[in-house]
Amino acid sequence: MIQRIQSIYLFIVAVISGGLQFVFHLWENVKGIAVFAKDNMLYFGMFLASAALAIITIFMFKNRKLQFVLGRLNIILNFFLLGLFVYQSLNVSGETNVSEKGIGILLPIISIVFLVLANKAIKKDEDLVKSVDRLR
Repeated sequence: MIQRIQSIYLFIVAVISGGLQFVFHLWENVKGIAVFAKDNMLYFGMFLASAALAIITIFMFKNRKLQFVLGRLNIILNFFLLGLFVYQSLNVSGETNVSEKGIGILLPIISIVFLVLANKAIKKDEDLVKSVDRLR
């Protein structure tokens, strides 16, 4: 059933990962040029993979266990993306490549929060179905 609360959470993750990466820049380099995720193919691909995985997870509502696993996989993907952002911003000595951090670096954190909420709601549905099956 698509009208569940976890579908809303997963849709928000898809919008954040798929759409907001074009709106918010990741950082500004020394020349003052804003760097977006679309400028780096690795970051762009990981954002799109996260959005696609969220959309696929929405339509796996008949198999809640697979939906839960896909949500965890998406959380891991966003943690990896966040780790790449932290590595990029801290590894550069003397701020030669990264001058000012942007709000786009926080997008994986927001996605992780909504994915955790979605997984919590999926787990709650699974527990409800198990309790009803126990009564039969």
